[in-house]
Amino acid sequence: MQENMTIPKEKFEFVNTGDLSHDKKLSTKPVGYFQDAFKRFCKNKGAIFGAIVIICLLLFAIIAPLCTPYTVSYRDSRYAVAQPRAKIFENTNFWDGCEARNMGRHDLTYYLAMGDETGHNAIKNQNYTEIEPGYFSVRLDSVHKVGMIYRVFEEADYLAIQQYQSNTGRQVIYPTVAEADRPVALQDNEDANYYFKTEGKNRTDIVYDDNGDIIPVYYTYTLADGEQAGDADGYHSLRIEGEDGVNGDGKVYYRYAIRNQTGYECRINYYEYYIYYHTVVLQDGITEPYFIFGTTGLGQDIFTALGSGARFSFIFALIVAAVNMVVGAIYGSIAGYYGGKIDLFMERFSDILSAVPTMIVITLLKLHMGATSQAIVLFIAFFMTGWIGISATTRMQFYRYKNQEYVLAARTLGAKDGRIMFKHIFPNALGTIVTSCALIIPSMVYSETNLSYLGIINLSTGNITSVGTLIAQGQQYLTTAPYMALFPSIFLALMMLSFNLFGNGLRDAFNPSLRGSE
Repeated sequence: MQENMTIPKEKFEFVNTGDLSHDKKLSTKPVGYFQDAFKRFCKNKGAIFGAIVIICLLLFAIIAPLCTPYTVSYRDSRYAVAQPRAKIFENTNFWDGCEARNMGRHDLTYYLAMGDETGHNAIKNQNYTEIEPGYFSVRLDSVHKVGMIYRVFEEADYLAIQQYQSNTGRQVIYPTVAEADRPVALQDNEDANYYFKTEGKNRTDIVYDDNGDIIPVYYTYTLADGEQAGDADGYHSLRIEGEDGVNGDGKVYYRYAIRNQTGYECRINYYEYYIYYHTVVLQDGITEPYFIFGTTGLGQDIFTALGSGARFSFIFALIVAAVNMVVGAIYGSIAGYYGGKIDLFMERFSDILSAVPTMIVITLLKLHMGATSQAIVLFIAFFMTGWIGISATTRMQFYRYKNQEYVLAARTLGAKDGRIMFKHIFPNALGTIVTSCALIIPSMVYSETNLSYLGIINLSTGNITSVGTLIAQGQQYLTTAPYMALFPSIFLALMMLSFNLFGNGLRDAFNPSLRGSE
Protein backbone atom coordinates (compact mmCIF):
# COMPACT_ATOMS: atom_id res chain seq x y z
CA MET A 1 0.00 0.00 0.00
CA GLN A 2 1.33 3.27 -1.09
CA GLU A 3 1.79 5.93 1.48
CA ASN A 4 0.17 9.30 0.94
CA MET A 5 2.72 11.87 0.04
CA THR A 6 2.52 14.99 2.07
CA ILE A 7 3.51 18.16 0.27
CA PRO A 8 4.38 21.04 2.47
CA LYS A 9 2.12 24.09 2.20
CA GLU A 10 5.03 26.37 1.42
CA LYS A 11 5.59 24.46 -1.79
CA PHE A 12 2.37 25.98 -3.20
CA GLU A 13 2.31 29.54 -4.54
CA PHE A 14 -0.16 31.56 -6.63
CA VAL A 15 0.42 31.50 -10.35
CA ASN A 16 1.02 34.74 -12.18
CA THR A 17 -2.22 35.76 -13.95
CA GLY A 18 -0.20 36.90 -16.90
CA ASP A 19 0.76 33.31 -17.62
CA LEU A 20 -2.85 32.14 -18.02
CA SER A 21 -4.04 31.45 -21.59
CA HIS A 22 -7.50 32.70 -22.55
CA ASP A 23 -9.53 32.42 -25.76
CA LYS A 24 -8.93 35.48 -27.88
CA LYS A 25 -11.82 37.53 -29.23
CA LEU A 26 -12.41 36.97 -32.93
CA SER A 27 -10.95 39.82 -34.91
CA THR A 28 -13.04 39.13 -38.01
CA LYS A 29 -16.78 39.45 -38.49
CA PRO A 30 -18.86 36.32 -39.00
CA VAL A 31 -19.70 35.52 -42.62
CA GLY A 32 -23.25 34.42 -43.40
CA TYR A 33 -24.31 31.94 -46.04
CA PHE A 34 -25.45 34.49 -48.63
CA GLN A 35 -22.47 36.75 -47.96
CA ASP A 36 -20.12 33.85 -48.52
CA ALA A 37 -21.98 32.91 -51.70
CA PHE A 38 -21.73 36.49 -52.94
CA LYS A 39 -17.95 36.50 -52.40
CA ARG A 40 -17.60 33.30 -54.39
CA PHE A 41 -19.85 34.73 -57.12
CA CYS A 42 -17.68 37.86 -57.43
CA LYS A 43 -14.61 35.73 -58.09
CA ASN A 44 -16.25 34.26 -61.21
CA LYS A 45 -15.39 36.67 -64.05
CA GLY A 46 -17.76 35.01 -66.50
CA ALA A 47 -20.67 35.36 -64.08
CA ILE A 48 -19.82 39.02 -63.45
CA PHE A 49 -19.74 39.66 -67.20
CA GLY A 50 -23.09 37.92 -67.60
CA ALA A 51 -24.60 39.98 -64.79
CA ILE A 52 -23.36 43.23 -66.36
CA VAL A 53 -24.80 42.30 -69.76
CA ILE A 54 -28.14 41.35 -68.17
CA ILE A 55 -28.27 44.71 -66.37
CA CYS A 56 -27.51 46.52 -69.66
CA LEU A 57 -30.22 44.59 -71.50
CA LEU A 58 -32.66 45.23 -68.69
CA LEU A 59 -31.90 48.96 -68.72
CA PHE A 60 -32.39 48.98 -72.49
CA ALA A 61 -35.78 47.31 -72.08
CA ILE A 62 -36.81 49.87 -69.47
CA ILE A 63 -35.34 53.05 -70.94
CA ALA A 64 -35.51 52.53 -74.73
CA PRO A 65 -39.31 52.89 -75.10
CA LEU A 66 -39.15 56.05 -72.98
CA CYS A 67 -36.40 57.66 -75.07
CA THR A 68 -38.22 57.55 -78.39
CA PRO A 69 -41.30 59.45 -79.55
CA TYR A 70 -42.54 56.42 -81.47
CA THR A 71 -44.88 53.76 -80.11
CA VAL A 72 -45.17 50.06 -80.90
CA SER A 73 -48.41 50.70 -82.78
CA TYR A 74 -46.68 53.30 -85.02
CA ARG A 75 -46.73 52.41 -88.71
CA ASP A 76 -45.77 54.39 -91.80
CA SER A 77 -45.78 52.46 -95.06
CA ARG A 78 -43.98 55.29 -96.89
CA TYR A 79 -40.94 54.73 -94.69
CA ALA A 80 -41.04 50.95 -94.71
CA VAL A 81 -37.57 49.29 -94.72
CA ALA A 82 -35.86 52.58 -93.85
CA GLN A 83 -32.17 52.12 -93.15
CA PRO A 84 -30.74 52.67 -89.62
CA ARG A 85 -29.51 56.20 -88.97
CA ALA A 86 -27.33 57.48 -86.12
CA LYS A 87 -26.42 61.15 -85.88
CA ILE A 88 -22.80 60.49 -84.94
CA PHE A 89 -22.34 58.74 -88.31
CA GLU A 90 -24.15 61.34 -90.43
CA ASN A 91 -21.07 62.25 -92.46
CA THR A 92 -19.85 58.72 -92.98
CA ASN A 93 -20.92 55.82 -95.16
CA PHE A 94 -21.89 53.75 -92.14
CA TRP A 95 -25.18 53.80 -90.21
CA ASP A 96 -26.19 57.00 -92.00
CA GLY A 97 -29.68 56.00 -93.18
CA CYS A 98 -28.48 55.32 -96.73
CA GLU A 99 -28.23 52.19 -98.81
CA ALA A 100 -25.59 51.44 -101.41
CA ARG A 101 -27.16 51.00 -104.82
CA ASN A 102 -26.08 50.71 -108.43
CA MET A 103 -28.46 52.47 -110.82
CA GLY A 104 -28.70 53.53 -114.42
CA ARG A 105 -28.66 57.05 -115.79
CA HIS A 106 -32.48 57.28 -115.85
CA ASP A 107 -32.84 56.52 -112.11
CA LEU A 108 -29.91 58.77 -111.27
CA THR A 109 -31.50 61.70 -113.10
CA TYR A 110 -34.84 60.90 -111.43
CA TYR A 111 -33.39 61.16 -107.89
CA LEU A 112 -31.16 64.14 -108.69
CA ALA A 113 -34.18 66.02 -110.03
CA MET A 114 -35.98 65.41 -106.74
CA GLY A 115 -33.13 67.08 -104.87
CA ASP A 116 -33.01 69.99 -107.33
CA GLU A 117 -36.69 70.75 -106.76
CA THR A 118 -36.89 70.52 -102.95
CA GLY A 119 -33.32 70.72 -101.65
CA HIS A 120 -33.73 67.32 -99.97
CA ASN A 121 -31.14 65.22 -101.78
CA ALA A 122 -31.98 61.55 -102.12
CA ILE A 123 -28.48 60.92 -103.49
CA LYS A 124 -26.15 61.52 -100.55
CA ASN A 125 -22.81 61.29 -102.28
CA GLN A 126 -23.08 63.88 -105.04
CA ASN A 127 -19.61 62.77 -106.17
CA TYR A 128 -20.98 59.43 -107.32
CA THR A 129 -18.83 57.17 -109.42
CA GLU A 130 -19.59 55.58 -112.77
CA ILE A 131 -18.80 51.89 -112.35
CA GLU A 132 -19.45 51.13 -116.02
CA PRO A 133 -20.89 53.09 -118.95
CA GLY A 134 -24.39 54.22 -118.01
CA TYR A 135 -24.32 52.76 -114.46
CA PHE A 136 -23.42 54.56 -111.25
CA SER A 137 -22.65 53.61 -107.66
CA VAL A 138 -24.53 55.89 -105.24
CA ARG A 139 -25.75 56.03 -101.66
CA LEU A 140 -29.51 56.50 -101.63
CA ASP A 141 -31.15 58.13 -98.60
CA SER A 142 -33.98 55.83 -97.50
CA VAL A 143 -36.03 58.74 -96.10
CA HIS A 144 -35.68 61.35 -98.82
CA LYS A 145 -36.09 58.83 -101.66
CA VAL A 146 -39.87 58.96 -101.09
CA GLY A 147 -39.94 62.50 -102.45
CA MET A 148 -43.35 63.74 -103.60
CA ILE A 149 -46.82 62.22 -103.26
CA TYR A 150 -50.29 63.31 -104.31
CA ARG A 151 -52.81 63.76 -101.52
CA VAL A 152 -56.32 65.23 -101.30
CA PHE A 153 -57.02 67.62 -98.40
CA GLU A 154 -60.20 69.13 -97.14
CA GLU A 155 -60.29 72.89 -97.30
CA ALA A 156 -59.53 73.36 -93.59
CA ASP A 157 -56.45 71.14 -93.78
CA TYR A 158 -55.36 72.80 -97.02
CA LEU A 159 -55.48 76.25 -95.40
CA ALA A 160 -53.78 74.98 -92.21
CA ILE A 161 -50.79 73.70 -94.19
CA GLN A 162 -50.48 77.05 -95.94
CA GLN A 163 -50.52 78.84 -92.58
CA TYR A 164 -47.81 76.47 -91.30
CA GLN A 165 -45.67 77.21 -94.37
CA SER A 166 -46.02 80.96 -93.92
CA ASN A 167 -45.12 80.76 -90.22
CA THR A 168 -42.15 78.39 -90.49
CA GLY A 169 -40.79 78.97 -94.00
CA ARG A 170 -40.85 75.20 -94.64
CA GLN A 171 -42.57 74.40 -97.93
CA VAL A 172 -44.85 71.36 -97.97
CA ILE A 173 -46.98 71.98 -101.07
CA TYR A 174 -45.27 72.22 -104.45
CA PRO A 175 -46.61 73.02 -107.92
CA THR A 176 -48.76 70.20 -109.21
CA VAL A 177 -48.69 68.48 -112.61
CA ALA A 178 -51.66 68.18 -114.95
CA GLU A 179 -53.06 64.68 -115.23
CA ALA A 180 -52.25 64.53 -118.92
CA ASP A 181 -48.55 65.07 -118.17
CA ARG A 182 -48.30 62.51 -115.36
CA PRO A 183 -46.62 59.18 -116.11
CA VAL A 184 -48.63 56.07 -115.38
CA ALA A 185 -46.41 54.05 -113.05
CA LEU A 186 -46.75 50.30 -112.83
CA GLN A 187 -47.39 50.17 -109.09
CA ASP A 188 -48.45 53.49 -107.65
CA ASN A 189 -50.70 54.53 -110.55
CA GLU A 190 -49.14 57.99 -110.48
CA ASP A 191 -45.65 59.01 -109.48
CA ALA A 192 -45.60 62.55 -108.06
CA ASN A 193 -41.83 62.85 -108.46
CA TYR A 194 -42.18 63.27 -112.22
CA TYR A 195 -42.51 67.02 -112.61
CA PHE A 196 -40.63 67.02 -115.90
CA LYS A 197 -41.47 66.02 -119.44
CA THR A 198 -41.56 62.30 -120.20
CA GLU A 199 -42.52 60.00 -123.04
CA GLY A 200 -42.81 56.29 -123.78
CA LYS A 201 -45.38 53.59 -123.04
CA ASN A 202 -45.81 54.49 -119.38
CA ARG A 203 -44.56 58.04 -119.89
CA THR A 204 -41.51 57.38 -117.70
CA ASP A 205 -38.77 58.01 -120.30
CA ILE A 206 -37.21 61.38 -119.49
CA VAL A 207 -37.09 63.99 -122.26
CA TYR A 208 -34.11 66.37 -122.22
CA ASP A 209 -33.68 69.75 -123.88
CA ASP A 210 -30.82 70.68 -126.19
CA ASN A 211 -28.57 71.35 -123.19
CA GLY A 212 -29.23 67.93 -121.66
CA ASP A 213 -31.45 69.30 -118.89
CA ILE A 214 -34.91 68.11 -117.84
CA ILE A 215 -37.97 70.09 -118.96
CA PRO A 216 -40.41 71.01 -116.12
CA VAL A 217 -44.11 70.54 -116.96
CA TYR A 218 -45.80 72.20 -113.97
CA TYR A 219 -49.52 72.83 -114.32
CA THR A 220 -49.83 76.56 -115.19
CA TYR A 221 -52.65 79.07 -115.61
CA THR A 222 -52.83 82.61 -116.92
CA LEU A 223 -54.18 85.42 -114.79
CA ALA A 224 -57.12 87.29 -116.21
CA ASP A 225 -57.57 91.00 -115.67
CA GLY A 226 -58.13 91.69 -111.98
CA GLU A 227 -57.04 88.20 -110.87
CA GLN A 228 -54.17 87.49 -108.49
CA ALA A 229 -51.93 84.51 -108.04
CA GLY A 230 -53.81 81.90 -106.03
CA ASP A 231 -57.33 82.76 -107.17
CA ALA A 232 -57.54 79.61 -109.29
CA ASP A 233 -56.30 77.12 -106.69
CA GLY A 234 -56.81 78.92 -103.37
CA TYR A 235 -53.07 78.87 -102.67
CA HIS A 236 -51.64 81.98 -100.96
CA SER A 237 -48.41 80.78 -99.34
CA LEU A 238 -44.80 80.03 -100.26
CA ARG A 239 -44.13 79.74 -103.96
CA ILE A 240 -41.08 78.36 -105.74
CA GLU A 241 -38.79 80.56 -107.79
CA GLY A 242 -39.26 81.10 -111.49
CA GLU A 243 -43.02 81.05 -111.89
CA ASP A 244 -43.76 84.81 -111.92
CA GLY A 245 -43.03 85.94 -115.39
CA VAL A 246 -43.43 82.64 -117.25
CA ASN A 247 -43.64 83.56 -120.97
CA GLY A 248 -42.24 86.93 -119.97
CA ASP A 249 -45.56 88.64 -119.26
CA GLY A 250 -45.79 88.11 -115.51
CA LYS A 251 -49.29 86.60 -115.75
CA VAL A 252 -48.58 82.87 -115.96
CA TYR A 253 -48.36 81.08 -112.62
CA TYR A 254 -48.02 77.52 -111.37
CA ARG A 255 -51.02 75.77 -109.87
CA TYR A 256 -50.44 74.25 -106.43
CA ALA A 257 -53.72 72.35 -106.17
CA ILE A 258 -56.52 70.94 -108.28
CA ARG A 259 -59.97 71.26 -106.75
CA ASN A 260 -62.22 68.22 -106.99
CA GLN A 261 -65.40 66.92 -105.31
CA THR A 262 -63.63 65.91 -102.08
CA GLY A 263 -61.29 68.86 -101.63
CA TYR A 264 -57.91 69.93 -103.00
CA GLU A 265 -55.50 67.50 -104.61
CA CYS A 266 -51.98 68.68 -103.80
CA ARG A 267 -48.50 67.57 -104.68
CA ILE A 268 -46.59 67.54 -101.40
CA ASN A 269 -43.11 66.72 -100.24
CA TYR A 270 -43.72 63.80 -97.93
CA TYR A 271 -40.72 64.54 -95.68
CA GLU A 272 -41.97 68.07 -94.93
CA TYR A 273 -45.56 66.89 -94.63
CA TYR A 274 -44.44 64.21 -92.15
CA ILE A 275 -42.84 66.90 -89.95
CA TYR A 276 -45.93 69.13 -90.22
CA TYR A 277 -48.37 66.31 -89.47
CA HIS A 278 -46.54 65.02 -86.39
CA THR A 279 -45.56 68.37 -84.89
CA VAL A 280 -48.70 70.40 -85.61
CA VAL A 281 -51.57 67.92 -86.03
CA LEU A 282 -50.61 65.01 -83.75
CA GLN A 283 -48.15 66.81 -81.47
CA ASP A 284 -46.70 63.44 -80.49
CA GLY A 285 -43.09 64.59 -80.07
CA ILE A 286 -41.90 63.35 -83.46
CA THR A 287 -39.93 66.12 -85.15
CA GLU A 288 -38.59 64.23 -88.18
CA PRO A 289 -38.45 60.68 -89.55
CA TYR A 290 -35.43 59.36 -87.65
CA PHE A 291 -35.00 55.63 -87.06
CA ILE A 292 -31.86 54.62 -85.19
CA PHE A 293 -32.39 50.88 -85.84
CA GLY A 294 -34.32 51.34 -89.08
CA THR A 295 -37.90 50.23 -89.74
CA THR A 296 -39.64 46.96 -90.52
CA GLY A 297 -41.44 46.07 -93.73
CA LEU A 298 -44.56 47.63 -92.20
CA GLY A 299 -42.82 50.90 -91.36
CA GLN A 300 -42.53 50.14 -87.63
CA ASP A 301 -39.61 51.66 -85.71
CA ILE A 302 -37.35 48.74 -84.76
CA PHE A 303 -35.69 50.55 -81.83
CA THR A 304 -39.06 51.11 -80.14
CA ALA A 305 -40.40 47.68 -81.01
CA LEU A 306 -37.25 45.90 -79.77
CA GLY A 307 -37.26 47.84 -76.48
CA SER A 308 -40.94 47.07 -75.94
CA GLY A 309 -40.49 43.41 -76.93
CA ALA A 310 -37.51 43.08 -74.59
CA ARG A 311 -39.52 44.64 -71.75
CA PHE A 312 -42.39 42.21 -72.35
CA SER A 313 -39.99 39.25 -72.47
CA PHE A 314 -38.31 40.20 -69.18
CA ILE A 315 -41.57 40.92 -67.34
CA PHE A 316 -43.22 37.78 -68.67
CA ALA A 317 -40.23 35.56 -67.82
CA LEU A 318 -39.86 37.02 -64.31
CA ILE A 319 -43.57 36.57 -63.52
CA VAL A 320 -43.61 33.00 -64.83
CA ALA A 321 -40.37 32.15 -62.97
CA ALA A 322 -41.62 33.67 -59.70
CA VAL A 323 -44.97 31.85 -59.83
CA ASN A 324 -43.35 28.57 -60.82
CA MET A 325 -40.79 28.92 -58.03
CA VAL A 326 -43.43 29.53 -55.34
CA VAL A 327 -45.75 26.73 -56.50
CA GLY A 328 -42.93 24.30 -57.26
CA ALA A 329 -41.17 24.95 -53.94
CA ILE A 330 -44.33 24.38 -51.90
CA TYR A 331 -45.33 21.31 -53.89
CA GLY A 332 -41.85 19.77 -53.76
CA SER A 333 -41.48 20.57 -50.04
CA ILE A 334 -44.64 18.67 -49.15
CA ALA A 335 -43.78 15.71 -51.36
CA GLY A 336 -40.18 15.48 -50.14
CA TYR A 337 -40.91 16.00 -46.44
CA TYR A 338 -43.80 13.56 -45.96
CA GLY A 339 -42.80 10.95 -48.56
CA GLY A 340 -44.66 7.68 -48.70
CA LYS A 341 -48.11 7.59 -50.29
CA ILE A 342 -48.36 11.38 -50.37
CA ASP A 343 -45.13 11.60 -52.34
CA LEU A 344 -46.21 8.76 -54.64
CA PHE A 345 -49.54 10.43 -55.45
CA MET A 346 -48.01 13.87 -56.00
CA GLU A 347 -45.27 12.49 -58.22
CA ARG A 348 -47.74 10.62 -60.43
CA PHE A 349 -49.82 13.77 -60.78
CA SER A 350 -46.80 15.80 -61.90
CA ASP A 351 -45.80 13.00 -64.30
CA ILE A 352 -49.22 13.19 -65.96
CA LEU A 353 -48.96 16.95 -66.38
CA SER A 354 -45.43 16.79 -67.76
CA ALA A 355 -46.54 14.23 -70.38
CA VAL A 356 -49.02 16.68 -71.95
CA PRO A 357 -47.35 18.40 -74.98
CA THR A 358 -47.12 22.18 -74.64
CA MET A 359 -48.31 22.66 -78.23
CA ILE A 360 -51.57 20.88 -77.49
CA VAL A 361 -52.12 22.99 -74.39
CA ILE A 362 -51.51 26.22 -76.33
CA THR A 363 -53.77 25.12 -79.20
CA LEU A 364 -56.65 24.19 -76.89
CA LEU A 365 -56.30 27.41 -74.91
CA LYS A 366 -56.29 29.50 -78.10
CA LEU A 367 -59.46 27.75 -79.31
CA HIS A 368 -61.14 28.31 -75.97
CA MET A 369 -59.94 31.85 -75.17
CA GLY A 370 -59.70 33.28 -78.68
CA ALA A 371 -56.99 35.38 -80.28
CA THR A 372 -57.31 38.37 -77.94
CA SER A 373 -55.57 36.79 -74.94
CA GLN A 374 -52.32 35.52 -76.42
CA ALA A 375 -50.16 36.59 -73.46
CA ILE A 376 -52.56 34.93 -70.98
CA VAL A 377 -52.60 31.77 -73.10
CA LEU A 378 -48.81 31.72 -73.05
CA PHE A 379 -48.69 32.25 -69.28
CA ILE A 380 -51.14 29.44 -68.53
CA ALA A 381 -49.34 27.06 -70.89
CA PHE A 382 -45.95 27.72 -69.29
CA PHE A 383 -47.35 27.64 -65.76
CA MET A 384 -49.06 24.26 -66.18
CA THR A 385 -45.76 22.42 -66.48
CA GLY A 386 -43.13 25.05 -65.61
CA TRP A 387 -43.22 24.40 -61.88
CA ILE A 388 -42.52 20.66 -62.21
CA GLY A 389 -38.76 21.10 -62.54
CA ILE A 390 -38.56 23.32 -59.44
CA SER A 391 -40.76 20.83 -57.59
CA ALA A 392 -38.45 17.92 -58.44
CA THR A 393 -35.38 19.91 -57.34
CA THR A 394 -37.00 20.92 -54.04
CA ARG A 395 -38.21 17.36 -53.38
CA MET A 396 -34.69 16.02 -53.93
CA GLN A 397 -33.23 18.57 -51.51
CA PHE A 398 -35.81 17.72 -48.84
CA TYR A 399 -34.98 14.02 -49.10
CA ARG A 400 -31.35 15.00 -48.68
CA TYR A 401 -31.77 17.11 -45.53
CA LYS A 402 -34.87 15.84 -43.73
CA ASN A 403 -32.98 13.11 -41.81
CA GLN A 404 -30.08 15.31 -40.73
CA GLU A 405 -29.30 15.55 -37.02
CA TYR A 406 -30.42 19.16 -36.61
CA VAL A 407 -33.79 18.25 -38.13
CA LEU A 408 -34.18 15.29 -35.75
CA ALA A 409 -33.20 17.54 -32.86
CA ALA A 410 -35.82 20.12 -33.84
CA ARG A 411 -38.48 17.42 -34.11
CA THR A 412 -37.45 16.03 -30.68
CA LEU A 413 -37.83 19.49 -29.16
CA GLY A 414 -41.42 19.61 -30.46
CA ALA A 415 -41.07 21.78 -33.57
CA LYS A 416 -44.05 21.52 -35.89
CA ASP A 417 -43.79 20.26 -39.44
CA GLY A 418 -44.23 23.71 -40.99
CA ARG A 419 -41.37 25.15 -38.92
CA ILE A 420 -39.08 22.22 -39.70
CA MET A 421 -39.85 22.43 -43.42
CA PHE A 422 -39.42 26.15 -43.97
CA LYS A 423 -37.12 27.10 -41.06
CA HIS A 424 -34.61 24.27 -41.01
CA ILE A 425 -34.71 22.38 -44.32
CA PHE A 426 -35.79 24.89 -46.96
CA PRO A 427 -33.01 27.47 -46.30
CA ASN A 428 -30.40 24.78 -46.95
CA ALA A 429 -32.07 23.90 -50.25
CA LEU A 430 -32.52 27.54 -51.29
CA GLY A 431 -29.22 27.79 -53.18
CA THR A 432 -30.11 25.00 -55.61
CA ILE A 433 -33.63 26.33 -56.04
CA VAL A 434 -32.46 29.88 -56.77
CA THR A 435 -29.98 28.58 -59.32
CA SER A 436 -32.69 26.58 -61.07
CA CYS A 437 -35.01 29.58 -61.04
CA ALA A 438 -32.33 31.81 -62.63
CA LEU A 439 -32.03 29.35 -65.50
CA ILE A 440 -35.81 29.25 -65.99
CA ILE A 441 -35.85 32.93 -67.08
CA PRO A 442 -33.84 32.51 -70.32
CA SER A 443 -35.72 29.29 -71.00
CA MET A 444 -39.05 31.14 -70.80
CA VAL A 445 -37.80 33.96 -73.05
CA TYR A 446 -36.42 31.50 -75.58
CA SER A 447 -39.65 29.48 -75.65
CA GLU A 448 -41.77 32.62 -76.01
CA THR A 449 -39.49 33.85 -78.82
CA ASN A 450 -39.74 30.54 -80.66
CA LEU A 451 -43.53 30.45 -80.45
CA SER A 452 -43.92 34.04 -81.66
CA TYR A 453 -41.30 33.50 -84.39
CA LEU A 454 -43.21 30.48 -85.72
CA GLY A 455 -46.49 32.42 -85.57
CA ILE A 456 -48.08 30.03 -83.08
CA ILE A 457 -48.53 32.95 -80.68
CA ASN A 458 -49.23 36.40 -82.10
CA LEU A 459 -47.92 39.14 -79.82
CA SER A 460 -47.76 41.94 -82.40
CA THR A 461 -51.16 43.43 -81.70
CA GLY A 462 -51.77 46.85 -80.18
CA ASN A 463 -48.90 48.13 -78.05
CA ILE A 464 -47.32 44.69 -77.57
CA THR A 465 -44.72 43.00 -79.68
CA SER A 466 -42.13 40.26 -79.29
CA VAL A 467 -38.51 39.74 -80.18
CA GLY A 468 -39.49 36.58 -82.07
CA THR A 469 -42.03 38.52 -84.13
CA LEU A 470 -39.36 41.05 -85.14
CA ILE A 471 -37.00 38.25 -86.21
CA ALA A 472 -39.79 36.63 -88.23
CA GLN A 473 -40.60 39.93 -89.96
CA GLY A 474 -36.95 40.45 -90.85
CA GLN A 475 -36.46 36.96 -92.26
CA GLN A 476 -37.83 37.85 -95.69
CA TYR A 477 -35.48 40.86 -95.90
CA LEU A 478 -32.25 39.04 -95.01
CA THR A 479 -30.67 39.77 -98.40
CA THR A 480 -31.91 43.36 -98.83
CA ALA A 481 -32.22 44.66 -95.25
CA PRO A 482 -30.34 42.30 -92.89
CA TYR A 483 -30.42 44.85 -90.04
CA MET A 484 -34.12 44.08 -89.60
CA ALA A 485 -33.34 40.68 -88.08
CA LEU A 486 -29.82 41.55 -86.89
CA PHE A 487 -30.71 43.76 -83.92
CA PRO A 488 -33.35 41.41 -82.40
CA SER A 489 -31.04 38.43 -82.98
CA ILE A 490 -28.12 40.16 -81.22
CA PHE A 491 -30.37 40.97 -78.27
CA LEU A 492 -31.58 37.37 -78.00
CA ALA A 493 -28.06 35.92 -78.33
CA LEU A 494 -26.61 38.25 -75.70
CA MET A 495 -29.42 37.50 -73.30
CA MET A 496 -29.16 33.71 -73.64
CA LEU A 497 -25.35 33.77 -73.30
CA SER A 498 -25.33 36.14 -70.33
CA PHE A 499 -28.05 34.24 -68.44
CA ASN A 500 -26.17 30.97 -68.91
CA LEU A 501 -22.98 32.55 -67.55
CA PHE A 502 -24.92 34.15 -64.72
CA GLY A 503 -26.72 30.89 -63.87
CA ASN A 504 -23.49 28.90 -63.82
CA GLY A 505 -21.97 31.51 -61.50
CA LEU A 506 -24.93 31.23 -59.13
CA ARG A 507 -24.63 27.45 -59.13
CA ASP A 508 -20.94 27.57 -58.25
CA ALA A 509 -21.56 30.21 -55.57
CA PHE A 510 -24.43 28.48 -53.79
CA ASN A 511 -23.17 24.92 -54.33
CA PRO A 512 -19.35 24.85 -54.24
CA SER A 513 -19.42 21.06 -54.35
CA LEU A 514 -20.95 21.23 -57.86
CA ARG A 515 -18.41 23.72 -59.21
CA GLY A 516 -17.34 22.80 -62.72
CA SER A 517 -20.05 20.18 -63.22
CA GLU A 518 -22.38 20.29 -66.18
